[in-house]
Amino acid sequence: MIRLALLRHGHTAWNRAGRIQGRSDIPLDDQARVELGGCFLPADWQQAELWSSPLMRAVETAELVADRAPRAAPELIEMNWGAWEGLHGLDLKADPGSGFRDIEEWGWDYRPPGGETPAEVWSRIELWLASLERDAVAVCHIGIMRMILARAFGWGFNGPAPFRIKRNRLFVVEVDGLDLTPWAEPVRLLRRGPS
Repeated sequence: MIRLALLRHGHTAWNRAGRIQGRSDIPLDDQARVELGGCFLPADWQQAELWSSPLMRAVETAELVADRAPRAAPELIEMNWGAWEGLHGLDLKADPGSGFRDIEEWGWDYRPPGGETPAEVWSRIELWLASLERDAVAVCHIGIMRMILARAFGWGFNGPAPFRIKRNRLFVVEVDGLDLTPWAEPVRLLRRGPS
């Protein structure tokens, strides 16, 4: 059994503005750098393999909390939102003709125009999960975390999610072959003391 801890990247200017990032390579903002610079991995996770999405917001988050460079995995890149990348989610939601839906109404086959379905995202993540050989921390994106946690919790993007993804927390899933078992509660990053 392998333990996988998932950590969402820090805030970017697009996050704070409510813009859909997807695969757009937006860096962390200065406030996120300061906040993450004051955090570190709990002792149980400091020797784990460190992975990240190749997008700079994930790579930099990993470097800040682990004090080392991660291995980039293209499978961990965010869901492709196609024509909606860069747009404001609230604007799309307010337009009945946009086709935008809340996550609770997606199902596994929901596709943004020109983007990926959750099922397609899962198919690339599943291959990466099968390649893990020891405990790992993966710094990635909310979309990637949603796919892994959805499988672990047995949720099909239909109705309220059985989890809520927050920043600066490790969401742990035990990986045993094809079986995923989520921990009931996330593990908080630790805070550095005053220097």
